[in-house]
Amino acid sequence: MTEPEHKGEKILLVIAQEQFRDEEFFVPKQIFEAAGAKVTVAAEFTETAKGTLGGTIKPDIRISEARIEDYDAIVISGGSGSRKYLWDNKYLRELVKEADSLEMVVSAICISPVVLARAGVLKGKESTVFSSPDTVHELKEHGAIYQDREVVVSGRIVTGRDPKSAEAFGKAVLKALKKT
Repeated sequence: MTEPEHKGEKILLVIAQEQFRDEEFFVPKQIFEAAGAKVTVAAEFTETAKGTLGGTIKPDIRISEARIEDYDAIVISGGSGSRKYLWDNKYLRELVKEADSLEMVVSAICISPVVLARAGVLKGKESTVFSSPDTVHELKEHGAIYQDREVVVSGRIVTGRDPKSAEAFGKAVLKALKKT
C-alpha cells in the first residue's frame, strides 16, 4: 500500500463563523484529508461555526492564534459570511500576506478571493471570484485580472468561483501544493 500523496502536509482552512458555504468547506476538506494532509480549521472564534446549508464544525483555532509558518498552505472557504467575518479580518489578511511572502499556496473560493485581493496578493495575477458587481470590482480595484472561470491557478495562487467548483478547487489546491 502506498503512502497518501500529501501525508505530512498541513493546511490551514479558514471559514466564516456563520454562513460559510458548506460545499466550499466540506468538499475541499474531504479531498485534502483523503490525500493525507492534516487540516486545521480556523474561524474568528472556536465556538461551533454554522454553514448556509446547516452544516456545522467546531473550529480548531481562532484565526488570530494561527501561525502561518506551521502550515504548507492557506485555504479560505466562501459563503455569504465571508463578507462579514473574513473580508476585513486583519489577522487573516496578515496570514495571507505572510503565506505569500513565504511562497506558500494561497487560495480562496466564492467571495473569499476578495480577502486575497485586499491583502495585495492578486495584483497582476489572474483570478476568479463568485461573480457579483462588488466582488469583481474588489478584485479589479486591487489589481487582479478577473477571469470568469471555475478555477484559476496563477502560480501558487488558486481561486475558485462557486459551490459547483468546490471539487475542482480542492484538487487544484493539492496540485499547487505538490509544485511547492
